[in-house]
Amino acid sequence: MTGTPDAGAGEEAGRGQAPRDTATSLTTGALARRLGVSPTTLRSWDRRYGIGPAVRTDGRHRRWTPRDVAVLETMCRLTSAGVPPAEAARVARETSESERGPRAAPEPAPTARSRAAGTLPLGDVRQECRGLARAAVRLDAPAVEAQLAAAVETHGLTVAWQEVMVPTLHAVGRKWASSGDRYVEVEHLLSWHVSTALRRLTPPPVAHGDAPAPGPTVLACVPGEQHTLPLEALNAALGERGLPTRMFGAAVPAEALVAAVDRIGPSVVFLWAQTRSSASLPLARHVAGARWGVKGARHQPVVMLGGPGWIGHSGRGMPRPATLQDALDLLTGPAGEAAAGHL
Repeated sequence: MTGTPDAGAGEEAGRGQAPRDTATSLTTGALARRLGVSPTTLRSWDRRYGIGPAVRTDGRHRRWTPRDVAVLETMCRLTSAGVPPAEAARVARETSESERGPRAAPEPAPTARSRAAGTLPLGDVRQECRGLARAAVRLDAPAVEAQLAAAVETHGLTVAWQEVMVPTLHAVGRKWASSGDRYVEVEHLLSWHVSTALRRLTPPPVAHGDAPAPGPTVLACVPGEQHTLPLEALNAALGERGLPTRMFGAAVPAEALVAAVDRIGPSVVFLWAQTRSSASLPLARHVAGARWGVKGARHQPVVMLGGPGWIGHSGRGMPRPATLQDALDLLTGPAGEAAAGHL
């Protein structure tokens, strides 16, 4: 790296000896997770702009000192604000060097694009949300994928969805709403990778052979509703628990939904509505009134209503879980078992 080591540190590194702050240095992987970028991005910045580590142990392995980290944090902040990488690297280096003196170099004034692509309004959230948001703003697909995989591995699917994916998606949505179409590419990229991560976690359907099994859970968006990610999260979580599902996804026409319920005979039908304009209580009641089976042993599904679109609708006898965990508790707990038992 150019110009950041303490006096004499460059000579020590050149002789293969670690400088005094090696004990607090980070590996490239650890730093990438901290900043919300991919290791490939860090290596590219080192190669292209000279934003590299002061220490390379054995001449190969990178070790990033606290001063290196400060430079990269400035670099990430500027690129997230829309500053071109080459300009952001120049300012990050100059800022680091001038901080040793009496004054710090001023940062460039944000442009119109900078205001549109600034930091996301996350609020009080897990640290993983900030890393995921930074990666999404930079359109750093490898880092987004890595952050999502790490969140699921660390916290499990349910917590990763509720406390990492959802807050970041909401922040992107708020930023998009305030910035217009200038921010839509971030929302699309993040949504795509969240969907990809959820589908990777969804196990393949398991055949039950000749053994009797309760009807599956049908997952469907109401007509006109395109938001499928919450259903994909529930589908993956039920699959983890070995429970059968039938995923129909976005904007299922009313006639098709009713026909599918009649053909499948599900134990539960979970209907998602993101907006009040799409939520149809008459449709939900019609599905809940479905009957099948021989006379004297007729069955009908439990209808669950998911999504903010149902707020204000009075669906008696139709549970309305507020979170993924609530839905899982209803579907897998004693209440769900009792429902499955009498259907």
